[in-house]
Amino acid sequence: MNEDWTQYEVGLIVEDYFNMLQLELRQEKYNKTEYRKGLLSLLGNRSNGSIEFKHQNISAVLRAMGLPFIKGYKPLANFQQLLWDKVADYLKDHHIILEQDFERFADTSRVETFTKIDFETIIDTEPEISEIKEDEPAYRPIKINYLEKEQNNRNLGEEGEKLVIAYEQFRLIKAGKEKLADKIEWVSKEKGDGTGYDILSKNIDGTDRFVEVKTTKLTKETPIYMTKTEIGFASLNAKDFYLYRVFNFNSTPKLFIKNGEYRSFCKLLPQTYKGYF
Repeated sequence: MNEDWTQYEVGLIVEDYFNMLQLELRQEKYNKTEYRKGLLSLLGNRSNGSIEFKHQNISAVLRAMGLPFIKGYKPLANFQQLLWDKVADYLKDHHIILEQDFERFADTSRVETFTKIDFETIIDTEPEISEIKEDEPAYRPIKINYLEKEQNNRNLGEEGEKLVIAYEQFRLIKAGKEKLADKIEWVSKEKGDGTGYDILSKNIDGTDRFVEVKTTKLTKETPIYMTKTEIGFASLNAKDFYLYRVFNFNSTPKLFIKNGEYRSFCKLLPQTYKGYF
């Protein structure tokens, strides 16, 4: 069945998605299959696959709005305008309770000693860059960008940086470079923000490796947010600049690594403008 979804159908699946999302944000267990079965009984001829795609579309809408999404539904950015409108309506009608959950998501972090993390398997594949252009939304029912707020969570950021330092020590020691591992510097902790990177590590040949860490409790498809200083530093030091993207931080932390300036490995969208008089 390839017909566009009706307003009634879209309304049902949006409500279903947010019911699951709230449970996930509250770290309560739920069964996606059971939710999908219940939805199938109401949607008639829609297939499991079409429901799965629509859930992924809703994740893409929320990501574009700067809001948390369900980790099990990878954002899929080709969707009807009707879906955007229905998600916006739901957010507007339920913003009080939803913002409480979004605030809790952005403000909490997981303290981890990393003693049980297997650094042999922590590196994951990078996400595919979408061919669909995703502009900054003109209308956002909830004004706060909670994905950016989560990234700016100082405790979460420090825990992610601790993880990367531990991984860098593991990487160098495994290569037989114990003395280089001892030279790793936690720059953001010792010198503060504003340098354009968080950790000064070493390459195997002893040269500097400038590491910027971006951490999220969500999936690797979650966007990252950069300052002008960070973009400029990466451009000037592209050969030795590395982004370490830490994700799934509240379950089984993983990371992928990108080398070079930001424009070489991700799409950059302007977020704010400054006006002078």
